[in-house]
Amino acid sequence: MKEAIENTVDFIRKLYNKPEGFIALHEPVFSGNEKKYIEECIDTTFVSSVGKFVDRFEEEMAKYTGVTKAIVCVNGTNALHLALMLAGVKADDEVITQPLTFIATANAISYCGAKPIFIDVDKDTMGLSSIALEKWLYDNVEIKENNSYNINTGRKIAACVPMHTFGHPCRIDEISTICKKYGIELVEDAAESLGSFYKGRHTGTFGKIGVLSFNGNKVLTTGGGGMLLFNDEQLAVKAKHISTQAKVPHPWEFVHDEIGFNYRMPNINAALGVAQLEQLEYFLRSKREIANAYKAFFNKLNNGFIFFSEPDDAKSNYWLNTVLCTNKTERDNFLNFTNKNNVMTRPIWELMNRLPMFKTCQHGDLSVSEWLADRVVNIPSSVKK
Repeated sequence: MKEAIENTVDFIRKLYNKPEGFIALHEPVFSGNEKKYIEECIDTTFVSSVGKFVDRFEEEMAKYTGVTKAIVCVNGTNALHLALMLAGVKADDEVITQPLTFIATANAISYCGAKPIFIDVDKDTMGLSSIALEKWLYDNVEIKENNSYNINTGRKIAACVPMHTFGHPCRIDEISTICKKYGIELVEDAAESLGSFYKGRHTGTFGKIGVLSFNGNKVLTTGGGGMLLFNDEQLAVKAKHISTQAKVPHPWEFVHDEIGFNYRMPNINAALGVAQLEQLEYFLRSKREIANAYKAFFNKLNNGFIFFSEPDDAKSNYWLNTVLCTNKTERDNFLNFTNKNNVMTRPIWELMNRLPMFKTCQHGDLSVSEWLADRVVNIPSSVKK
């Protein structure tokens, strides 16, 4: 097994044409109009939350993903917080999500004062399992006036937040059908899946609201940033309003008609996003070529490591390429050797239900999530320059 890991390091160095030095897990590429558009912001002095690049970024992203309206935010976590609020999540409600996710998903639920419920994932998508979801709802929910209530706590189950893990779409159409059956709002955490499609439809467009992230390590970056995707234009208008401190438009007066948030994306960040979006197809092609090279290598290696390929009916962006090890010991050996040799690799996140602030939350059988948590390793996935 040690020889297989050594061969993997050698392959990654050849893949990125970097025989020595540090190889990051995922670093941004700025090879287009980034500097030009940022300099334009500086020259015009429109560097804050008002400017043409904010409008342009929203319009072009809505067109790319196929939604009616897109609204930018300062980061993906803020966007998810707003999405849950706009979906009607209130304090003491419950929200279903998966334990195998980045902390932002569970944190955003908590920002609303709601309680997360963790449901298992599918092994072939790493995203929320529609089968596990339906089983848990059947066993634990009663429907009253088209709303679902937890028979164990009496609380309303207000929303469901599946996450498209590492850019691989979950079975979002099946999840959507189940949510409609139980009167539960669907909010998609598509933070990692810009450029991913399920049955020909972009992720983040199946639910009431979808959320994207443009953090520095994402396929497209604005440094920090997020976006909400809507097919309900009025709801999008509401999102823009409360993300800008709920200020009533007026030439000079400061009137605010409800509690709002300063979640606006600055124009200078949006300028970066517009330039990155112009290169998105190139980024996605490069990442697919890298994924195909990894797949061929690990299939030929045939030594216990399995490359995680896109699920059926999906076209993944391969944001972070993933290898499954045979067990936790081999995973730790892989992580130890690669990182000591300046090739950055990472395990999957700690399961949410194992963290101190969420350890008392309800959950179903999480055997698949636990199995994956012991085996997943992310390997370098940057676009090739």
